[in-house]
Amino acid sequence: MKQVQIGPGGPMVSCLGIGAMSFAEFYGPTTEENSYAILAEAMDQGVTHIDTSNVYGMGRSEKAIGQFFKQRPEARDHFHVATKAGISRDADGNRKYDNSAEHLEAELDKSLALMGLDCVDLFYVHRREAERPIEEVTQSLVGLQEKGKIKAFGFSEIAPSSLRRARTVAPVAAVQSEYSLSTRFVEMGLVQTCAELGTTLVAFSPVGRSLLTDDPLSKDVIPSLPFLGTNPRFIEPNYDVNLRLTQPLRDLAAELGEPTAALAIAWLVSRGDHVLPIPGTRSVSHFRDLVRGTQITLTPDVLARIDEILPIGWAYGDRYTEDQWIGPERFC
Repeated sequence: MKQVQIGPGGPMVSCLGIGAMSFAEFYGPTTEENSYAILAEAMDQGVTHIDTSNVYGMGRSEKAIGQFFKQRPEARDHFHVATKAGISRDADGNRKYDNSAEHLEAELDKSLALMGLDCVDLFYVHRREAERPIEEVTQSLVGLQEKGKIKAFGFSEIAPSSLRRARTVAPVAAVQSEYSLSTRFVEMGLVQTCAELGTTLVAFSPVGRSLLTDDPLSKDVIPSLPFLGTNPRFIEPNYDVNLRLTQPLRDLAAELGEPTAALAIAWLVSRGDHVLPIPGTRSVSHFRDLVRGTQITLTPDVLARIDEILPIGWAYGDRYTEDQWIGPERFC
């Protein structure tokens, strides 16, 4: 499988990773055994990067990964492990962000314990605390490196300007952001800044939270999912329109004899050697469709047809609600 470098001078990993939010029932019910099966398939397919967070199921995702490592000790050397911290709750249970050195280290210690690790390969600040200078946060992350608890660090959903500020303190290995045929705002500065600085762009939701697959989530299921149940792109009348607009992509994939998810992944891989998609799934067969995307080279003609079918800005509805927008940095 094609490889991607994690940050300046960093290790090489597979050009497709696993987004482990699905291990915590974000998109519907699952079991630890199902998560183990996906991790085992990833090992068989040569997928080496796994991306999780302390808040995915409040530790459930990390626990599943840790239990798999206990069952398969060789898996720890196979996987490049990334996790995140920085999202917290106040006394009333309201979401808040804490990028203090003390909070990040305390949450990291819990993650290491759940996964049975001495250190993680990559540690992100999950959401930037706006009031705290990013230079201070970056220095705290350097401190965790010096303690040997993390090998590299990054940020999730920050603006290019924040990345440049962080880089004045130390190299930033990765920035995680939503990026797909559904969501292309990152092409207005973040893709380019990451390439310039040698920072890996880790692309979450690369198949549009199921919209860019052969089997988009059922309208009957969506209301039961806390995030998507209120998400503008997945509520009516937007969802019906988005299903209709993505049907030509499914038709093109069928014409090419490929899964639609594979086409979406292949498109994203074509965006740059520094782009790393991390799709999540609860299905081994769907995971194989995603891996297939790394094996396809899209011709200029097919790329042009994809752009014609889904031009920039085609989706109805914002990618987040106003509440969901609290935390990610808007920059365009």
